[in-house]
Amino acid sequence: MVAKLPEEEHPKEAFGWAARDQSGVLSPFKFSRRATGEKDVSFKVLYCGMCHSDLHMVKNEWGNSIYPLVPGHEIVGVVTEVGSKVAKFKVGDKVGVGCMVGSCHSCDNCTNNLENYCPEMILTYNAKYYDGTITYGGYSDTMVADEHFIVRIPDNMPLDATAPLLCAGITVYSPLKYYGLDKPGLHVGVVGLGGLGHMAVKFAKAMGAKVTVISTSPNKKQEAIERLGADSFLVSRDQDQMKVATGTMDGIIDTVSAIHPLLPLLALLKSHGKLILVGAPEKPLELPAFALLMGRKVVGGSCIGGMKETQEMIDFAAKHGIKSDVEVISMDYVNTAMERMLKADVRYRFVIDIGNTIQCSS
Repeated sequence: MVAKLPEEEHPKEAFGWAARDQSGVLSPFKFSRRATGEKDVSFKVLYCGMCHSDLHMVKNEWGNSIYPLVPGHEIVGVVTEVGSKVAKFKVGDKVGVGCMVGSCHSCDNCTNNLENYCPEMILTYNAKYYDGTITYGGYSDTMVADEHFIVRIPDNMPLDATAPLLCAGITVYSPLKYYGLDKPGLHVGVVGLGGLGHMAVKFAKAMGAKVTVISTSPNKKQEAIERLGADSFLVSRDQDQMKVATGTMDGIIDTVSAIHPLLPLLALLKSHGKLILVGAPEKPLELPAFALLMGRKVVGGSCIGGMKETQEMIDFAAKHGIKSDVEVISMDYVNTAMERMLKADVRYRFVIDIGNTIQCSS
């Protein structure tokens, strides 16, 4: 049996930009989306955020990329069609899709609204869907997903600045809630001031925490305090500053994806303090046991969030006026944006204006 071409697998024509090989270079790509099933929501994609994981995936840096690969899992747009059994959405609604489009719905994680930890979770792109076809992400003109994995975007949220919340936002919101760092008056540290870090500052402040940004870059101090609202700033390479802050923090959200020492961060924690990793360095980090024993400290992790919590996060953001700081780009700028992202030359998230520019690029 001859395998069908991407544009022949499903009945609905779609157009996006895809990487064809490990060079990671993206170019126009014709493919197809499935017909809107009875529980599906189809929508016109208007914006899609660019996550650092998109960069890893297009270059096959994690060794599991399936080409052609259409990245993008911070996807927002407007509903164009709903299936006959869809109860929560209607044509014209503003909606989004984040990092996942499927799960088993029956395991302990799924029954506890933790689809993000389901062993059979299906990623929004570069994964095998129930029908055996490969999922394609949001660097494309249309999207279709089961309504369970669709998020409603409140009317007061700007779509471009909301898109990154579907990955970066939930990635920091979930651990703040789960590890009890969402209580007013707590002192929360945020390591790294990038796409994840700037969202962690905004959410922690809205939850009532005192927030200290911890960074290797002294030149980010003004930005952190004056623009993002952090209460203080620590240069992690300045031993005097770090010493003064010893034992002052209830918890730390560590967003850094590069190899870095954990010992200086553990020293900043009070007894029973929690260091939560949400970045994913490619090599193991060194964890000194003695630093945990003295003070009964915890090192934990967290990965995105379930669908119920993702909707809760978006609604919280709408209530508190939280949005991502974005640089909106055209579709044909995406390869340059990837190069800039590699150099951390973005404040703080690229968002592709799919609705206005993807057609022009075809």
